[in-house]
Amino acid sequence: MRFQLIMWMILGAMAVNAQNSAVKIALLKYNGGGDWYSDPTALPNLIEYCNRTINTNIQTEPSTIEVGSPEIFNFPFVSLTGHGNIIFSESDAMNLRHYLEGGGFLYADDNYGMDEYFRREMKKVFPEKELVELPPSHPVFHQKFDFPNGIPKIHEHDGKPAQAFGIFIEDRLVCLYTYECDLGDGWEDEAVHNDPPELREKALQMGANIISFVFNQ
Repeated sequence: MRFQLIMWMILGAMAVNAQNSAVKIALLKYNGGGDWYSDPTALPNLIEYCNRTINTNIQTEPSTIEVGSPEIFNFPFVSLTGHGNIIFSESDAMNLRHYLEGGGFLYADDNYGMDEYFRREMKKVFPEKELVELPPSHPVFHQKFDFPNGIPKIHEHDGKPAQAFGIFIEDRLVCLYTYECDLGDGWEDEAVHNDPPELREKALQMGANIISFVFNQ
């Protein structure tokens, strides 16, 4: 694990009260009118699952952090989702770049409808880099839970295969983007989408793999 990430995890643990000294992760709030707040039960459910199955110690309620805030550096993992438009200002893009270069990690899940906007805005963050499709052999798919075929398909919308893309700094994956997958919907409360238990379990297992990979890479 990189030194910066270790330090952020230590600082995160110090920032909460003594009776719940847990690492904090955050939902990323952005401008542009897109529903950054969609899937409100997703991260809390993923946190509960990770704490129970892979022995993490993550604070049960995720924080909300604006992409341009200096407080982003307090979180080793931030998540972004939505269905619509995303706009990063120049300072937002620079702040996110510094965060990722310094050891942070961004997980983005296209909730159907944000793909073109996310790709456009990440070009502001890393004009020199491309989102690269991850092969099924990538370690993120082979943590505690094994996904030999790569990212699982959780919700079907238009017949396209689920894909996972990454941005790398040298050999370190700093951003994971899941497309045509709807992983976050599978993390939501059962009553939201009425997904069968086995599908929700698959989504949560893949989410736990992401958390495990981030905390240990």
